[in-house]
Amino acid sequence: MKKHTITGKIVFENIGPGVWGIVDNKGKEWRPINMPEQLKHKGQQVTVTAKEVDDVSIFMWGTPVKIMSFQTITP
Repeated sequence: MKKHTITGKIVFENIGPGVWGIVDNKGKEWRPINMPEQLKHKGQQVTVTAKEVDDVSIFMWGTPVKIMSFQTITP
C-alpha cells in the first residue's frame, strides 16, 4: 500500500458514534484506523507518516490509513 506524509489538523466528525480524522493542508480527508489517544484533540496540528489500508467501515469519510509515526506541531 501507498505511504504518505500528511500535515494537517485533527478533526472529529459527528458521523454515527463519531470518527477522528485528519484534514491535510490541501483539504484531503484521512481516516486513521489507529488514531493515537495523544492526537485526539480537535484542531491539533500534526505531521504523520501513514500508509493506506483496505478498511471496510460504517464511516464513509476519508481515506483509511494506518499511522506509522506522528509529530505534533506547536504553533
